[in-house]
Amino acid sequence: MSRKKVKLAYIQNHTTRKLTFKKRKKGFMKKMSEITTLCDVEACAVVYGQNDTQPEVWPSPSGVQGTYAKFRTMPSMEQTKKQLNMETFLRQRIDKAKDQLRKQKKENREKEMSILMSQCLTGRSLHDLSMGDLTDLGWVVDHKVEDINRKVKKVHDELAWNVSNQVQVVPKPPPPQAISGGTMNMQQTQSQAAPMEMMTLQDQQPQQQMGAIGANTGDDFLPFGDQNHQALWSNTPYYP
Repeated sequence: MSRKKVKLAYIQNHTTRKLTFKKRKKGFMKKMSEITTLCDVEACAVVYGQNDTQPEVWPSPSGVQGTYAKFRTMPSMEQTKKQLNMETFLRQRIDKAKDQLRKQKKENREKEMSILMSQCLTGRSLHDLSMGDLTDLGWVVDHKVEDINRKVKKVHDELAWNVSNQVQVVPKPPPPQAISGGTMNMQQTQSQAAPMEMMTLQDQQPQQQMGAIGANTGDDFLPFGDQNHQALWSNTPYYP
């Protein structure tokens, strides 16, 4: 749970102010011990209470004297480099508050013009606006357009980058198989013997065809030579 922000102002109630001083003085001494331990630096503290006769010092009177003597040996510019008095401290606080107020006014004005731009898109008239309002509205519109163009360019760049970095995986061809010398010679012999077998088959085909024709001559042609043809020709003459 976050601690409630304390208003930095003088506490009017005496009892409350005394209790607050006692509590915060103890916390301040604890912080001094922590910073010297964590950061390995030399530090000392001297706290004067409103009703105390002697100031309270940390870590000890001798330690305070040694640290103060070492501080005095530094050049004057180094001693006053970050030294503040009440006037300088308050001036810095005022400047910081002014910067915060200026930033808040600018943020509120941008929100107001954004709402006005949305109303104009729904049909609101611009005739009743002052020159300052129109100028601020134009600035907000230009700023919105720049944001849109920047986002569009970012999307296009991302798409182009994704397309350029797409890798198409192409399968690698299988490695060639090793063939021994005997297998290679056998394949060469078979490839050379194949044409010779084809030529032999082509030479044998005409001879087989001629043999088939000779075997069929007895059925297709008359016999020659001195043979008995009575079975084929009759001896009885034919007289019409």
